[in-house]
Amino acid sequence: MLFMKRLFIFFFISSFASAQVVSNNGSLQVIGTQLCNQKGNPIALHGMSFGWSCYHPKFYTKKVVKWLKEDWNCTVLRAAMGIEPENGYLQNPRESEKLVTSVVDAAIKNNIYVIIDWHSHNLQLKEANAFFDKMSKKYGKHPNVIYEIVNEPDEESWQDVKNYSEEIIATIRKNDPDNIILVGCPHWDQDINLPAENPIKDFTNIMYTMHFYAGTHKQWLRDRTDAAIKKGIAVFVSECAGMEATGDSAIDYKEWQLYIDWMNDRKLSWVTWSVSDKDETCSVLKKSASTSGNWKENDLKDSGKQAREYLKQYDEKGELIIQKINY
Repeated sequence: MLFMKRLFIFFFISSFASAQVVSNNGSLQVIGTQLCNQKGNPIALHGMSFGWSCYHPKFYTKKVVKWLKEDWNCTVLRAAMGIEPENGYLQNPRESEKLVTSVVDAAIKNNIYVIIDWHSHNLQLKEANAFFDKMSKKYGKHPNVIYEIVNEPDEESWQDVKNYSEEIIATIRKNDPDNIILVGCPHWDQDINLPAENPIKDFTNIMYTMHFYAGTHKQWLRDRTDAAIKKGIAVFVSECAGMEATGDSAIDYKEWQLYIDWMNDRKLSWVTWSVSDKDETCSVLKKSASTSGNWKENDLKDSGKQAREYLKQYDEKGELIIQKINY
């Protein structure tokens, strides 16, 4: 019997590579506080975020996208387009867009969801507005696409973030009436309580992002997020990992598991940071990792091994595979 259980798990995981995630779930929608598929059934997405495009562009390839879908079981990927740093969007918009669209196009081809992430801690309204106008015109017809209109505002007030977000959302909605839009909150996506108290109105399919690093953010952030959800907002964990918020410390495996269990219980979507080979704990790849995927275990750092293990436990609807086994 134990052998049959293991055989079932192996067959289920190995068959995921052919899963038609977007074809089977279609356009996403927010119902109450829950992300749902086109039929109104709850769904949770799980995947990986690419590192800053301006620092780690070499992994923004169609082969890496395919590998993350087939080998890591990702149902969503996040293209983190750097804005202010050298070689970021403000300095080199053409190359930045090219990197992002290479990931988006590959995700569409591989039938998974993809987040277009304006990866900035600041509010660059004019530039962001023009960018998302262009992206929503280009990709608005594709149910695969999710827009993350600001990453981790730092010292801005929620009212500033809200005003900025309402303008960007209005621009996107002129071209794309229904794909999911993710909105950040102050202090690096920690103050999820603020949008819960004063949410954006007059637009649908809006979710708010919470980010955690398990070595730094403990039970208090889970409690804060629970309270925000209870007040009626939908939450998407668009960036997370197991170490401290610096990205470069020991992994807190116990706390990371507590977060995974907590997100599973609430059917929250999550994305792990990051697909890069920087010399830091949170970058999941070693220098040996190919830009074509096909990574072996010895190409992965401990954070990569753990993230992949977590991703392997879900099916295309975000259900734990273990729940599919008939004991």
